[in-house]
Amino acid sequence: MTSYSIGEVAQQTGLSVDTLRYYERIDLLVEIGRNGSGHRYYSDADLTWLNLLVCLRSTGMPIADMIRFAKLVRQGDGTIGNRLELLSLHRESVLSNIAQMQQKLSVIDQKIEIYTDLRSSSNE
Repeated sequence: MTSYSIGEVAQQTGLSVDTLRYYERIDLLVEIGRNGSGHRYYSDADLTWLNLLVCLRSTGMPIADMIRFAKLVRQGDGTIGNRLELLSLHRESVLSNIAQMQQKLSVIDQKIEIYTDLRSSSNE
């Protein structure tokens, strides 16, 4: 079994060491292994879970919803419906954010077009 130090996990996930410790404190990470000197070590499964957490957080999922999701996962297959509902609601939020960003991008594109035309006409 491959194991990773907290520093290696921080580097691989883009999370800080402090964030990893925080995620453990708030039960987003559970049963993180410790070696004989008490240093944390992480498994491939921990990395997979962390990558999901990074995805959820970077797409705007609130920490409270992430904690709720983690608890549902730990409760087992009987919570699949609840997990699906939570992720579906988050997906709708992400899609809404994408639509808003696309509208803002359109405004920026229009401004770029105006300035490009102005620059071209002043160079003639």
